[in-house]
Amino acid sequence: MCEDDHGHEYGRDHGHDHRQERTGMGRRAVFVTGAAAALTLGSVSFASAAPREQRTRTVRGTLPPGSPDFVYVPVEVPRGVREIHVAYTYDRPAVPAGTQGNALDIGLFDERGTELGGRGFRGWSGGARTEFSVRADAATPGYVPGPVRPGTWHIALGPYTVAPQGLSYEITVTLTYGEQDEAPRPVYPPERAAGRGRAWYRGDCHLHSEYSDGRYTLAEIAQLARAAGLDFINSSEHNTHSAHAHWAGLAGDDLLILLGEEVTTRNGHVVALGTEPGTFVDWRYRARDNRFGRFARQIRRAGGLVVPAHPHATCIGCNWKFGFGEADAVEVWNGAYTPDDEVALADWDGMLVASVRDGGRDWIPAMGSSDSHRSPDVIGRPQTVVLADDLTREAIQDGIRAGRSYVAESSQLSLSFTASGGRGEHAGIGERLRVADDTPVTVRLEVTGAPRCTVRLVTDQGVLFTGDPLPVSGEGVVEWRTTASYAAYVRAEIRHETAAGPVPGALAAFTNPVFLGR
Repeated sequence: MCEDDHGHEYGRDHGHDHRQERTGMGRRAVFVTGAAAALTLGSVSFASAAPREQRTRTVRGTLPPGSPDFVYVPVEVPRGVREIHVAYTYDRPAVPAGTQGNALDIGLFDERGTELGGRGFRGWSGGARTEFSVRADAATPGYVPGPVRPGTWHIALGPYTVAPQGLSYEITVTLTYGEQDEAPRPVYPPERAAGRGRAWYRGDCHLHSEYSDGRYTLAEIAQLARAAGLDFINSSEHNTHSAHAHWAGLAGDDLLILLGEEVTTRNGHVVALGTEPGTFVDWRYRARDNRFGRFARQIRRAGGLVVPAHPHATCIGCNWKFGFGEADAVEVWNGAYTPDDEVALADWDGMLVASVRDGGRDWIPAMGSSDSHRSPDVIGRPQTVVLADDLTREAIQDGIRAGRSYVAESSQLSLSFTASGGRGEHAGIGERLRVADDTPVTVRLEVTGAPRCTVRLVTDQGVLFTGDPLPVSGEGVVEWRTTASYAAYVRAEIRHETAAGPVPGALAAFTNPVFLGR
């Protein structure tokens, strides 16, 4: 499922006034700014204090419609601070039907600054929390523990949507003074589990917990993943890597846990799949800023895959606007199958057709994930089933990158899809059957776990074969004959029955293609 998580940012302002009032300091300040990609308000200052003392400051302000995507509130942190605690509220006035109301995200950067892609990031909770704390030995989920050093910290506000009346907010910052505890050394899950050698492994690569806007705990996700028959999952919290150091005790020989992030921009979301532990990928840019390529390359340098998520989702900022030139795979099926997934599937098929012009060398594999946030979201619906040499991070990524995978609605559904020529030539999902254009080719699909579902075979010409519904047992074999001149590729769809009319039923499974020809 894709939802408005309120965890996105960037942009430009066009000459609006931004007013901020500060209390607890005996004075009021108004700041007027001009055009800026990100707005910085007047700073909040604290004096030194004795150990165990607390000092509190409150900031109030109003953001008008058209505000920049990021508004930064500097906080001057003196020496001797043990913990920073931030709480905030904002107004939610009634708005006319069809008009967006107020939604304000929040995060934190430390004294190292707010530079794009810099080292200052200390956490992000979007609109999921009204308060958070950071100290050396612990932090609220979504935030990163570590030393509280003196200097200028920044509270990052993200006005996701602003009502016509404007968005009035109040931020309360509390510093607790005293000696800091030692920062914990992070421990990460292993990059290998006990696999079955070269085999088909099932995974869900898009999941959310309490470390961003989900309600599942990490332990619940691990438990539900095992119950769903999954072999691997990928941690993908919105705009934060803070969960990475909390997964180690939940992995095991039966479950490989990859680490990543859902990079949640205002022009679409991208899953960083299987990056090095502790990798943070910035999200504060739009397509017009021409910065996505830089961060896509960062994902790959960190050993991850770049996977645009739910590219045709309808929530604000969720629709993918960056193009697919940097994509290693694309998430075509996201959660319960809906019309925007059908559009994504058709769009991906169009990309396959375009790739035929260069011999299919640059085609982008498809995958599916649950995007689960909370019950009743079903972890593992759908799941990507990957042919990999072993159950390791590298092997799973190799399988996804090569397109040796299919997507199924549950672990109950399995399939085998191959193409063979007349002289023993053979190719499977994601591979190429190298035969002459006029060589007869036999395409064979074996299915289990799909009762009353219908098989469709799709080529660069469209749907060229539709079978009868499978029996109640859910098992069946379909064979179809073609040539490379007639079909440049073949992929399979297994669909549920539809009530009436020509509209196809919801997907139960689909494969990446087998390409035909030299």
